[in-house]
Amino acid sequence: MAAEAVDAAAPQGGEGVAGAAVPVFRGVTQLALDAKGRLAVPARHRDALSPAGDGHLVLTADPSRCLLLYPVAAWEPIQARLMALSSFDERIRSLQRLLVGHADDVEIDAAGRILVPPALRRYANLDKHVVLVGQGRKFELWDDAAWQLATAQAIAFPAVGLPSELDGFSL
Repeated sequence: MAAEAVDAAAPQGGEGVAGAAVPVFRGVTQLALDAKGRLAVPARHRDALSPAGDGHLVLTADPSRCLLLYPVAAWEPIQARLMALSSFDERIRSLQRLLVGHADDVEIDAAGRILVPPALRRYANLDKHVVLVGQGRKFELWDDAAWQLATAQAIAFPAVGLPSELDGFSL
């Protein structure tokens, strides 16, 4: 399983609840799934993904047809908040089904790999070449071709009609 770092930085800490360090994941890493659907988690992210050292993570579906990989401590408040919403609204119920229904507990094995469950591999159309993308408190796991398409769409981002949340934002 070859892993090639493209623009990856080690996780950086931020302030969390009660001053505890919260890992921040950044960077893009191209990886390969093995024949059994296992993914080698880059060594620089393993400890931050599983600060308790137990290797427990949560992998779930995202509406963008990628997967989301969370440390358990980051996922649990999201799940609790989502499940506290009223399921009488069909849009909320659909999101609960997608995110919580597809959530799967995965563990980092002794070789530093996680097994991506078959249902999640099918959902995100993951074959061999995948991309792990740091997104702050979580990672996104993309099929390489889908990631290239999403990146091309982001590059073509229209400057007109930006969301109001971006008013005054600059890089």
